[in-house]
Amino acid sequence: MKIRSAKENIKLKGGLKNLKVSPRNEIYLVLDNIRSMFNVGAMFRTSDGARVKKIYLCGMTATPPREQISKTSLGAVDWVEWEYKKTAIEAILELKKIGAQIVALEQTTKSVDFKKARYKKPIAIVVGHEIKGVSKEVLKAADLHIEIQMHGRANSLNVATATGIILFEALDRIKK
Repeated sequence: MKIRSAKENIKLKGGLKNLKVSPRNEIYLVLDNIRSMFNVGAMFRTSDGARVKKIYLCGMTATPPREQISKTSLGAVDWVEWEYKKTAIEAILELKKIGAQIVALEQTTKSVDFKKARYKKPIAIVVGHEIKGVSKEVLKAADLHIEIQMHGRANSLNVATATGIILFEALDRIKK
C-alpha cells in the first residue's frame, strides 16, 4: 500500500484552488466555550479532513490568528470557513433556520450512544468546554444528545479527540 503525501493528495484533487472551492459536507461544528487554543487548532484540522462546511467559534473560544491554533491546525484555518458568535445559542438559532439537526456531544440523561444515533443532514455538532461541557441552554436547544461510551477509569475523552470521532461517524452516516 502506497501512502500519498498531502501534496500528492491535493494534486489528485485538482490543486489547491480546486480543493478550496470543492463542495463541503453539510456538517457544521459549534465550539461552545472551548478554552484550549490547541484543541481549537486540532478541531480545525479535523474539520478540514472531514470537509466540514463551517465552524462557529463561540463565547470564550479563541479565534485565529493565534500561534497555538495555527500550530495544531497545520494551516486548516485558511481552508475551513469559520465565524465568531458571542454565544453558541446565536449559532444554533442561525443553524436551525437552515434546518440543521442540532446534536450536542455531552453525557446527559437523554444521551444516546453515538453509534446508535440517527443523524440527518444538514447537521450541526456542538462540543463544549473541556471541564463544564456543553451549556445547559444549548442542551435545551439541541435536537439530540449523544455520548461516547467510556470503558476505562476516565469518564470522557479530550474534546478534540471526541470531536474527530463524532465528525467522521456522522460523515459516514449522512453520506449513506
